[in-house]
This record gives sequence, structure tokens and C-alpha cells, in this order.
Amino acid sequence: MKKALQKGDKRRIRTLGVICFWLCLWQVAALIADNSLLFAGPAAVLQTLVREVVTVSFWQAVAVSLFRIMAGFLSACVIGSILGALAYRFPFMGELLSPFMLFCKAVPVASFAVILLIWWGAGWLSVAVCFLVVLPVVYVSLLEGLQSCDAKLLEMAAVFDMPFFNRLFYIYRPAVSPFAESCLKTALGMGIKAGVAAEVIGIANLSIGGELYRSKIYLDTAGVFAWTAVVIVLSFLLEKGVLWLWKAFCKWKPKPRAGRRLPGSEKELQPAGIVLDGAGKSFGNHKVFSGLTKRFEEGGMYCIMAPSGSGKTTLLHMVADLIQPDAGSVIRGRQSHVSLVFQEERFCEEETALRNVEMVSRDRKTAESCLCALLPQEALHKPVKNLSGGMRRRVSLARALAADSDVLLLDEPFTGLDEENRDRAAEAVKRFQNGRTVIAATHETEDADRLDGEIWRIG
Repeated sequence: MKKALQKGDKRRIRTLGVICFWLCLWQVAALIADNSLLFAGPAAVLQTLVREVVTVSFWQAVAVSLFRIMAGFLSACVIGSILGALAYRFPFMGELLSPFMLFCKAVPVASFAVILLIWWGAGWLSVAVCFLVVLPVVYVSLLEGLQSCDAKLLEMAAVFDMPFFNRLFYIYRPAVSPFAESCLKTALGMGIKAGVAAEVIGIANLSIGGELYRSKIYLDTAGVFAWTAVVIVLSFLLEKGVLWLWKAFCKWKPKPRAGRRLPGSEKELQPAGIVLDGAGKSFGNHKVFSGLTKRFEEGGMYCIMAPSGSGKTTLLHMVADLIQPDAGSVIRGRQSHVSLVFQEERFCEEETALRNVEMVSRDRKTAESCLCALLPQEALHKPVKNLSGGMRRRVSLARALAADSDVLLLDEPFTGLDEENRDRAAEAVKRFQNGRTVIAATHETEDADRLDGEIWRIG
């Protein structure tokens, strides 16, 4: 603690020293110039600033400029976010918007200001210019953030039919956050400079830009420097405030919405059968399997036995509708829903085990019940990134068991578990089967025996 305080004190002293250095250099330059009309020193600027701060017109100018700039900035953030989301969802929209965004980035602020001044006049000029400068920055940053989302996490969310609310806060938000933070730092500074420049060009009354223009007309260099200092301070404070709000938003962890509920009783899930009719799949010239025909009866327990690399994962993904067969068909009875234990865990790493399961479960009670059957109580509230490989595997199994599905697909569900935990996991599968059709893929006979399922060998 003491060392941390000492480091903080040293950092503050160093920062203060840097500021003093540049102030001294500024004063020396003013003394060398020896002409207040050309170059005002820090003392003259401070005197002008103190004289202005005590006037009502100063605060009116700052308030009006701040309102206009923030109106343009916030509207650009909202519209840019909507357009970025649409371009992510519909790639054609991205192609359609690309020329306009390039146009906004390439056109100088002065050109925007002059054209809009002719069209609209000076009243809302700074709002429009700020909007057009900030819009492409927000749009590009959000689009890049969305495109950086983990494709496997999104695939997991699709399989479990995760509510959009949960995807938004626990998959999209973490991916977008670093891009958004960088964007806010850049866009806010650009917006303030563009807004003030537009006020200077439009000679807007009661504005920082208007005061800068009048200082220039009267050759008041100290006034120009003083109002420039106001812009710098305003930019610094706004950046700190906006970033604080964004970080607070990112730390907020809303309660996940309940996952999908099947029609009928909440306690008794609707079973459904699966039919493979000559199903085949190839990747390029590599044939994974062909001519698979099998009927999985409603509510049955099945174990697919095959050596590694024989297509067990491909087959389960085909049943989950993640992969389409090249030949034959896969028929799921009554448009059944599936839950899946992926071969590799797909988690929101910063969230707890309970939160990861709660995102796809019917309710928190169901999530806790499935997790407690597999993990010690204290592990439920730890981030999954801090759990061991075996614990993570059990969280993945608990997530599939807790989801409201009528087909349960298990891809090597006991990998990385010792004998005791394999037995415990198998008992949990049977306990929470609830009439679902269970298809487990494994290459170990002992695991098939634990589940007491019908064995089907492929490959």
C-alpha cells in the first residue's frame, strides 16, 4: 500500500514537473517575442481568462457550445451505432454505406461548414458539422467491434437460442468495448474541434467559436489563447466524463433473461426423435462419413462409438443444424430444440459459472441445481477463466442440462474428468434427462456403460 502511494506521488510530481516545464518554455518564448499582439504569455492569458470567467456571457457561451457539440456527438453515436449494427447484420448495407462514410472522412471540416452555412445558416451549423465528423468514426469502430465477436460464442448462442438481451450484454458488449473506448477518445476530441471551428466560420453568437472570432478581429491574442485553453479543458473534462460513464456501463451486469421455454409444462420437456436417412458429409475431397441411417427414438439414451476423427462431432453438429448434410437428410421430430455440449468449451470467460449457465437456462434455480450436481458450491461464483479444465467441462455439461431443450447432444462429455467425476456427471445426465432424447459421442466403452445407453458404432 505504502509503495503504491509512493508510486502515485512520484507520478503526480512528475506530471506537475512536465506542466511547469512547458509553462516556463511558453513564458520564455513570450519574453523573446516581446510583442503581446503576436504572442501572449501565460500570465496575460491567465489574466484574460480570470476576467472572462466571472462574466455571465462566458458561461452562456460555454453552455451553448457544449449543448450544440454534445447534441451533434450524441446523435452521431446513436445513428452511427444503428448503421453499424445494420451493416453487421446485412453486409449489403455496409457496401451501400461505405462511399458515404469515406466521403465524410475525406471532406475537410471547413468545406462542410461553408456548404452547411449556405444551406442552414449559423444556428445549427456546429451540430451538423460535429455530427458528420463523428458519424464515420462511430460507425467504423462499432462495425469492427461486432465483426471481432467470437464466432464460436455466437454459434453457441444460436444453438441454445440465447435471448438477444443476453447476447447483447455478455457477447457483443465485451467484444465492442475496447473499440468503443478508443472511438470515444478520438471522436469526442474531433467533435469538439470540428464544432468550435464551425462556430468560428459561422460567427455564431454566444459560443466559444464566436468569442474566438471576435478575439481575432480585435487582435486580442491573449483572448484567443484563453478561449483555446477553455476548449482544451472542456475537451479533457468531457473525455473523462464520457469514458467514466462508458466504463460504468461495461461494469454493469444485468440479470440474464430467461432462456427459451418449450410449449406445455415447464417441468416436463417434450421429447422428440431424430432420424438419419442416408446422411453423408464431406469437406473438400475428404469424406467424413456417408450413408448413415439411424432412428433415435423419443426419450432414448444413445451412445455413438467411434475412434477419434471418425466424424462424431460432425454428426452431432449436423443434428444441431450447424452443418448441413451433403447427401441424405437429418429429420428432427416436431421441430425439436437441442442443447449441446461442445467438444471445446465456449464460455463468456469473465463471467461466473452460474452466470454462463443462467444465460441459457429456464431460470436461476434450474442453473444452480444442475451446477450443484456437478461442482462444489464455491465454484459456482468464480469466473470460468479461473476454473480448472475438469471444472470447465462440468460447467459446459451443466449448461446443456439446464437449457430448455428436448434433444440433448453430448460431444465427449466426460473428457478431462477423473473416474469419480465421470460417474457423477453420468448420474447428472440421467437425473436431468427429463424425457429428452440424449445422443452422446464417445470413444470409450466405459463412458457408454455409465450412461446405460444403446451403443451405435460408426466409422
